[in-house]
Amino acid sequence: MSVLVYTESNQGNFKKAALEAASYGKAVADAMGTTLVALTFNAGQATELGTYGVEKVLNINAVAEFNAKIYANAIKQAAEKEDATVVILSASADSRYIAPLLAVGLKAGYASNVVATPSSLSPFVVKRSAFTNKAFCNTEISTAVKIVGVSNNSFGLVEHSAAAQLEEFAPSLTSSSTSVTSVDKASDKVTIADAEVVVSAGRGLKGPENWGMIEELADVLGAATACSKPVSDLGWRPHSEHVGQTGKPVATNLYIAIGISGAIQHLAGINSSKIKVVINTDPEAPFFKAADYGIVGDAFEVVPKLIEKLKVFKTQNA
Repeated sequence: MSVLVYTESNQGNFKKAALEAASYGKAVADAMGTTLVALTFNAGQATELGTYGVEKVLNINAVAEFNAKIYANAIKQAAEKEDATVVILSASADSRYIAPLLAVGLKAGYASNVVATPSSLSPFVVKRSAFTNKAFCNTEISTAVKIVGVSNNSFGLVEHSAAAQLEEFAPSLTSSSTSVTSVDKASDKVTIADAEVVVSAGRGLKGPENWGMIEELADVLGAATACSKPVSDLGWRPHSEHVGQTGKPVATNLYIAIGISGAIQHLAGINSSKIKVVINTDPEAPFFKAADYGIVGDAFEVVPKLIEKLKVFKTQNA
């Protein structure tokens, strides 16, 4: 018996969400009195996972590009090989694509948006966010194998001292009806998925030519840039930056919304962020009701002053 965690990587480097999933997996494995095994694809420093409590790493080098069906099949075989009764995934778009396929393959129950370790192991009960993060619910998984999707930034990174044993894993990979023809990678310095801080803007910026100050603010904060759906639909910014219910959900420590009114679909995608700040000229903008802090003012006046103050603060505290 073991706990298996799927740890995503990008160009050989583990994503923050993967390390958080490993941290969560270690807590579950300790509670169950068993070992934590990780599965990864094409990871460079796989033994890095030992820092987060992983005792064995199964590494697969046979798959070049992400394919949900192939990945789910490989994770299924790894779970069967390691006799895993709990399989843990992150809340990334890829893992959400994999999870239902994996659940069917393992005949397992799947709980998404999990925000805490199990309150009970028998029965197996986890706490989840629900209704676009407006409430919580306790969900029991009664199947022999349980699949848990850990919500981003809900558990955090917890270091443990373990010597991860690396093992090359070669599952039987079947063909898929879908194939990858090309991949467009975002060129951001910080990706939305891994960012602690996100600076997002909407149509209040009036045009793509004004995005320089958004990028400068993000650079000062070490943040990722994002946008609302209308902005990406207009072609002002790439669709990879669109956050919201129909775009990428974010669960950052700080989310700054500039010139975004706060449509319900946008708020649903960013509600998991811990601190939300809004800058808008309209005091009646819906975003103010959801924000922790708000500034009623012109972004073209507020943002440059904010950048200036932040630069002074960083210089004084360097």
